[in-house]
Amino acid sequence: MKAIVVHEFGGPEVLHLEEIPKPSPAAGQVLVRISAAGVNPYDTYTRNGVYAIKPSLPYTPGTEGGGVVEAVGEDVGNLKPGDRVYVSKNLTGAYAEYALALESQVHPLPAKITLTQGAGVWIAYGTAYHALQQCAGAHAGETVLIHGASGGVGIAAVQIARAMGLVVIGTASSEKGRELVKREGAQHVFDHSKVGHQEQILEATNGRGVNVVLEFLANVNLGQDLKLLASQGRVIVIGSRGDVSISPRDLMARRGSIRAFTLWDITEIEEREVLAGIFAGLENGTLRPVVGKELPLAEAARAHKEVLEPGAFGKIVLLP
Repeated sequence: MKAIVVHEFGGPEVLHLEEIPKPSPAAGQVLVRISAAGVNPYDTYTRNGVYAIKPSLPYTPGTEGGGVVEAVGEDVGNLKPGDRVYVSKNLTGAYAEYALALESQVHPLPAKITLTQGAGVWIAYGTAYHALQQCAGAHAGETVLIHGASGGVGIAAVQIARAMGLVVIGTASSEKGRELVKREGAQHVFDHSKVGHQEQILEATNGRGVNVVLEFLANVNLGQDLKLLASQGRVIVIGSRGDVSISPRDLMARRGSIRAFTLWDITEIEEREVLAGIFAGLENGTLRPVVGKELPLAEAARAHKEVLEPGAFGKIVLLP
C-alpha cells in the first residue's frame, strides 16, 4: 500500500510517499481503508521532533481519518467490514491507504457525514467539546471568544458553542474565513489582524468582557486575552508555539483563570462523554465538519506548510 513515511525528523521534505506492506488486524484490532486523513498543526510539530511525544522512526504520520472497515480481528464485536467509520487514534498512521487501529479507536460515522468529513471529526470536535464543556464549564448565556475561528477546531467550537446557547465572537484574518465563521453561527466576527479589534470585541459585549476565550496561539495573544475577560472569566489554552509574558494583575482584577490541556491527556470517562456528544451532534446535524482543502497523499509536504499559514479555512485533508 502507499503511505507517507518519515525516516528522520525535520522539515516537510522528510515526508516521503512509499510503498509499504498492508497490515493485518490482530485480535481486538480493525483495519480501515482510509478515504481521507486529517492534517493538524501538531502533525508538523511531531514531524519536526519538537512535540512532547516522539514516535519511533520510521513512522507514518496521521492520527485521524475517515474511511470504511476493511477487516476485523478476533474479539471485535461492534464493527464489521463495510462499516463507515472515523478513526480517532490508530496504531500505524492515517497518512496511508490503510490504517490499523484498536476497536476502541474506531467509531461509527452517521450517514449524513461524508467519509472526507470524517477525517475532521476527532481532533477538531474532541478539542472543542472538551474545551467548552469540560474545561471551561461554559453555560448558556455566556459569551465565548474564539480566536482563529475559521480553522478546523475553531469552526467546531463555533458550532458547539451555538448549540450550547452561548454568544459567539469569532476572529479570522481573511474575508473568506470571516464569512465562514459567520455562516456557521457566530454573532460577531472580527479581523484579528487589524489594530483595534480588541476594542471591537469589548464593544460587542457592552464593555463587560467575555466569559471564555479559546486560545489557539497563546504565545501571541494570551496577554491581550486577559484584558478582555469578564469577571471570573477563563482563558482555555489549546495551542501555543512559544513562550509568553503576562501581567498577573490582569487576572487578579477580574478573578480570572488560565486553563490548558492536550486532547491526549483526557481521562477515559471524559473521552466517553466527548465521543457521545460528538456522535449526537453529527447525527442530528448540529455538528458539520467543514473541509476547506483536499490534497492528494503525495502532497503531504504542501499540506504541512499550509496548515500553519494564516487565513485558515476549515480542515485540510489528504486523499490516498
